[in-house]
Amino acid sequence: MINTAALPVSALSEDQAKAELARLAFEIGFHDRAYYQNDAPEISDAAYDQSRRRNSEIEARFPGLKRADSPSERIGAPVTGGFAKVRHSRPMLSLGNAFKEADVADFLAGIRRFLKLSEDAPLAIVAEPKIDGLSAALRYENGIFVQGATRGDGEIGEDITANLRTIADIPQSIAGAPDILEVRGEVFMSHAAFAKLNRRQRDAGRPEYANPRNAAAGSLRQLDAAITAGRRLGFRAYAWGEVSALPGATQSAVLAALESWGFQVQAHEICTNAAQMTAYHAAMEAGRSKMPYDIDGIVYKVDRLDWQDRLGAASRTPRWAIAHKFAAEQAQTLVESIDIQVGRTGKLTPVARLKPVTVGGVVVSNATLHNEDYIAEKHISVGAVVLVQRAGDVIPQVLEVVKPGAVPFEFPMTCPACGANAVRDEGEVDWRCGGGLICAAQAVERLRHFVSRNAFDIDGLGEKQIRAFFEAGVVRAPADIFTLQHRDGMEGRKPLRDWDGWGDTSAENLFAAIEERRIISLDRLIFALGIRHVGQGNAKLLARRYETKDAFEAAVSGDSLQELLDIDGIGEKVAKALLAFFADDHNKDVWTALVAELRVQDMARADTTSPLAGRTLVFTGTLEQTSRAEAKVRAEALGARVSGSVSQKTDMVIAGAAAGSKLRKAQELGVKVIDEAEWLALIATSNSQ
Repeated sequence: MINTAALPVSALSEDQAKAELARLAFEIGFHDRAYYQNDAPEISDAAYDQSRRRNSEIEARFPGLKRADSPSERIGAPVTGGFAKVRHSRPMLSLGNAFKEADVADFLAGIRRFLKLSEDAPLAIVAEPKIDGLSAALRYENGIFVQGATRGDGEIGEDITANLRTIADIPQSIAGAPDILEVRGEVFMSHAAFAKLNRRQRDAGRPEYANPRNAAAGSLRQLDAAITAGRRLGFRAYAWGEVSALPGATQSAVLAALESWGFQVQAHEICTNAAQMTAYHAAMEAGRSKMPYDIDGIVYKVDRLDWQDRLGAASRTPRWAIAHKFAAEQAQTLVESIDIQVGRTGKLTPVARLKPVTVGGVVVSNATLHNEDYIAEKHISVGAVVLVQRAGDVIPQVLEVVKPGAVPFEFPMTCPACGANAVRDEGEVDWRCGGGLICAAQAVERLRHFVSRNAFDIDGLGEKQIRAFFEAGVVRAPADIFTLQHRDGMEGRKPLRDWDGWGDTSAENLFAAIEERRIISLDRLIFALGIRHVGQGNAKLLARRYETKDAFEAAVSGDSLQELLDIDGIGEKVAKALLAFFADDHNKDVWTALVAELRVQDMARADTTSPLAGRTLVFTGTLEQTSRAEAKVRAEALGARVSGSVSQKTDMVIAGAAAGSKLRKAQELGVKVIDEAEWLALIATSNSQ
């Protein structure tokens, strides 16, 4: 069998690309959870970033294969349950990555294409070291620090105001700042503070922290701010969120203003070409060991803020910034065992249990082995000595076998959870349990997904509780969760408060947490269903398109394949998966019982005051004054829906030069057609209202 992971993107067939995207989605999701939720990364930044980059390259070459759970749609990980939640006024995005000089050149070329800049047009880039810490947002009102939050999932973070107040680098009040100012930056722990903390941990007989980033994360999430105060954390400002008036027209000017208001900012340079940027990167990489804190790369940002606004963001990352990472670190270790995990869709995933080894300051003990082909191509077996790679703080990757094990690994032909036959469909790389609904592992995993952080996020209802409730027959379907309190102590079962490990308080807390989650946004509800190929990104696309539960339900319950395909970003695989899910009588019963217990919030439009809000637009032909990508971003910001095809539901077609079949179809259907000049005038009018 061919190991698709070893093939360059340019050599992949469509089937191989599909298999690779499936592998990468699992791998990246696994490591996101380890890094963001558990502060316990298992592989390096470089390995993680290479996986994300490969995923993006495959999606660019095969856009029709983009998965509903694509990593390119995700930012970070959802918040934990110990702190109040804060919705960011503007999303806190993560950065795309560059690994070599060609990537930096591509980044600059992409900016020039998007903005339609000539090769000789000046393009200033701010370059600054990327601190390996945790992002935080600080809100000031009338110069007073009033609230601080973590990044969380980019939209909702944790309120850690009390802990941030203990950091000396964060001013409690500032003079001369705008009335509303949200400062964003990185919280970190210096090498000296890290060494001191681990000495205290050793002296107290407590476990030591693996690296400064993990130590900073643990310190920032202390429920007792006094503990945080003793950890000597630092803060460097690098950006802003909501602000009533910007103090400059460039990134560098705003950084200077932040510094004048008492914030620490990173030393930075202005570069004008790729050669200057990569030279700065090389110099900082060579001198990183002399830095008082960890840095894991260089961040490049377009200096002009008006250009940043025009460039906007693509899914989870801004187009005007990128992180140029430093090289990965590697180590050798032993494969002690290989386990098979059963996912909620029945996928059987092999996981290597490694002899713990420290790579780049992080202890690595597990690594996903993806699938049967990956194991066979790399000759991985129990007892093998393998080379693992890690470049910062995320997932470990098995690069190669250094010394083979004695016995080759044989992939099981039955599900380890239910004993049903395992099946591998033609063209697929994954084995799946054929047990379906009779497989307890799948049922439990589906319920775990339902209550997970990005879905219903029910405090106190994790894997242990879900498994216990399932085995006791108390919770077998999502709606059972919301009837749990009503049924408590009935059907011959003792009340939850009398179960082992439970009491009056814990039972009441769980019931209260469940009750709180009866109100759910439409996108979270769609994602929580666990429909194959429907991840967070596509759940949001669907929610924004249909806006209400009833409209969504009507769309997926009928013959609406073309309507779904007309949603920009929804492909045939996702559309068919949705229709197949709701065509199943069991699934329809699950949905009906569930929504009867909920109050589903409508999805807010991007801009309900714009005359374009809710209208469906199609762009065709070549635009001369703006790029197609920029036009789409500006349309969606004004509340419009951008479709890839013309139909009777299309409200307007914007036709550029050399428009073809879409223009002809619009004329046949009598759809309104305007040219680029009329479009620019229309959005100018919309922006002024």
